[in-house]
Amino acid sequence: MLDQRWRILSVLFLARTAMGFQFQSVASTTPLLMTDLHIDYGGIGSLIGFYMVPGIVVAFPSGLLMRRFGDKRLCVAGLTLMVLGGILLGLGHTVAAAFAGRIVSGAGSVIFSLVLTKMATDWFVGREIIFAMGVVLASWPFGIAAGLLVQPALAASEGWRWVMYEAAALCGIALFLIIIGYRDPPRAVAPMAGAARLPMLPPLRQLLPTTVASLMWGNLNLTLVLFFSFAPAAMTELGLSAITSAAWVSAALWIIMLSVPLGGLGVQRSGRTDAAIVVFSALAGIALALLPSRMGALAGCVVFGLAIGPPAGAIMALPSRVLSPEHRAGGLGAFMTVYYVILSLGPALAGVLREHSGAAAAAVWLASGLMLSTALLMGIFNVTAKGLTNQGS
Repeated sequence: MLDQRWRILSVLFLARTAMGFQFQSVASTTPLLMTDLHIDYGGIGSLIGFYMVPGIVVAFPSGLLMRRFGDKRLCVAGLTLMVLGGILLGLGHTVAAAFAGRIVSGAGSVIFSLVLTKMATDWFVGREIIFAMGVVLASWPFGIAAGLLVQPALAASEGWRWVMYEAAALCGIALFLIIIGYRDPPRAVAPMAGAARLPMLPPLRQLLPTTVASLMWGNLNLTLVLFFSFAPAAMTELGLSAITSAAWVSAALWIIMLSVPLGGLGVQRSGRTDAAIVVFSALAGIALALLPSRMGALAGCVVFGLAIGPPAGAIMALPSRVLSPEHRAGGLGAFMTVYYVILSLGPALAGVLREHSGAAAAAVWLASGLMLSTALLMGIFNVTAKGLTNQGS
């Protein structure tokens, strides 16, 4: 009989797939949105980015609210907002209405993603947590890939609004899965009783290493965003065709979908978590540094896809090593807040670099530097986490 924690992990994977699918819905319907809502590419970019922006102000309070209301209730609230936001976007006939729907669904996705991270941590802390985090993280590109396959065809045949409704419906299915399929783990920290009690903030000695870990996590995800956003143009600048460049970057996405969970499993079994984070992050950084060259472009995509996977789950599991169970919710709220700040501001910095340099390669080199900085951040994490690494990972 399948162990209960693996059933829970399956539920979390399927539920989080809906978030990736909804995130992709705007990009997949860009031409129709531009025509119908009379917006330019800048407006489309803002519409895409607004799915992440609410995290800057929503993530930390959500982490505290988990201690007050419990994980499952907050997860249901987040998914409900994702459903409502998707419907609002589909019903919108003005730019303002479209942005309002995107903000609502984005705020819901922030809450949902944060709670899901804590759910996976609570179920797997001390037992296969790196592999579990890798599986959960792989659901995001899986949802995006599913969107790339399904959404353009639906938009062409039925219109872009039905893509938004479809994404909202998938979020509704995720809501149903969480309601019927998720259970709190044994010995879970119960929600606080009494409205007068305040949620517990993590002490500084736990918050410092958690913040360092969040810098690593934000850098890794920003690197992925910059890779998919600027690598095709950087390869085109070398003389490769746009179709070839896009195909190789797309191939890297499919490689990442496998390298994240399988790499996490390998790291888990090796017992060398810190070394794996440093070595594979360095390999990913080197691959990106060589990508804007004729000899390194195609191989760089493959090596990057393989190398970025193993450190992903391992970095996501770092907070479990320093956050005590009663401070896990608030600590993960802080962790995700830093992540959303980096992911919101980083692409703008990359755009400025490209504008001033005149080459997309500048943004790729920025991504390379982010990955190469992981070794330094890993060292700082271990210094600040000294004496706290007793929670198990």
